[in-house]
Amino acid sequence: MNIFKISWLNILRKPLNTALTLIMLALGVALVAVLIQVSASLDEGFRKNIRGIDMAVGAKGSPLQLILSAIYHIDHPTGNIPLTEARELAAHPMVKEAVELSYGDSYKGRRIVGTSHRYPEWYEVGVKQGRLWEKTFEATVGAEVAQEFGLEVGDTFYSAHGSDAEAEVHDDHPFTVVGIFEPSGTVIDRLLLTAQESMWDLHADHGTPAEADSLDEKQITAMLLRFKSKMGILTLPRYVNQQTSMQAALPSIEVNRLFDLFGIGFTALRIVAIVIVVLGAISIFVSMLNTLKERSYEIALIRSMGALRRQVFTMVIIEALVLGVLGYVLGIILAHGGLLLLSEGAGSRFGISIDAFSLRPEEIWLFGLILGLCVLSAVVPAIRAVRMDVSAVLTSHTQ
Repeated sequence: MNIFKISWLNILRKPLNTALTLIMLALGVALVAVLIQVSASLDEGFRKNIRGIDMAVGAKGSPLQLILSAIYHIDHPTGNIPLTEARELAAHPMVKEAVELSYGDSYKGRRIVGTSHRYPEWYEVGVKQGRLWEKTFEATVGAEVAQEFGLEVGDTFYSAHGSDAEAEVHDDHPFTVVGIFEPSGTVIDRLLLTAQESMWDLHADHGTPAEADSLDEKQITAMLLRFKSKMGILTLPRYVNQQTSMQAALPSIEVNRLFDLFGIGFTALRIVAIVIVVLGAISIFVSMLNTLKERSYEIALIRSMGALRRQVFTMVIIEALVLGVLGYVLGIILAHGGLLLLSEGAGSRFGISIDAFSLRPEEIWLFGLILGLCVLSAVVPAIRAVRMDVSAVLTSHTQ
């Protein structure tokens, strides 16, 4: 007697009930899987882009905005800071390294950043084609930017003021692509890097070259710092905020604060997802319990033909497990299909890489949880099927 075949036929017996149960399970699984992938990708992406950066310095304003604009490049800058004051801070005994950033222009919505070669070195990003920029208006572009706009070494492009793709274009200063970075999964992939002098020349009044400007008059947008010791975290932020015209922000603190804000929404969505999954398990329980009376004669016949109690019990459990497996598989397909559609937008807007083709350990544990809930939902119907009075059922059907 093939109890697996019988279980499968019983599942197909009421296609509407089966479909509704599978839809409920699949939706719950899909929502949980999406939350697992998105929350993990956000955490990895945000932590990865910090890359040992201890502090960001910029114009006074929102510390979180400073971190998002100077490190992740997904927000507008808080303003500019004097170059001389920034370099005085970079020379502080507690500062190990500093990277100056000048930005405010873009190419088709992708940010152009004036900086030094130390910036990509911090992210350990090498050049795949060509070389790093050396002269003004030379640019080395990120892998994602090059792929998106089809840029190659030797191409030229014009920058636009601000981050809007439709902003005013500076058509008097063309940039030349001299290199393309290798893909790194960091913020560098979404940037076009050039010399700081390029940005100064670009906005100099009446085309005055940067060399003619006084150092005291020059400004940068932000500066990233690494400390020689952890003592710098305790003293330098307060010094910058109280003794200078600049603002200091610690990435670790601001990112944790950001995740606290995200966490409220993720927690609420997780609760909704768990409720949907539990409702799916309850649906299996109710469906099996309701159909048990209809299938009593069938079960009695199976018992009379020699089926053991444990075989009948196993048959009911198998039905629930099959529903659980199908619901999980459909949910995972739905979740990762949606993630595939979301991954491009998440990468372009937030610099977050979502791998829609991989299962995370939490999703595998979710499979065990779904099977466990399905087994629990089938235990009571299975026990009732086993305790059924076979002779009474057969007698009632022959009268």
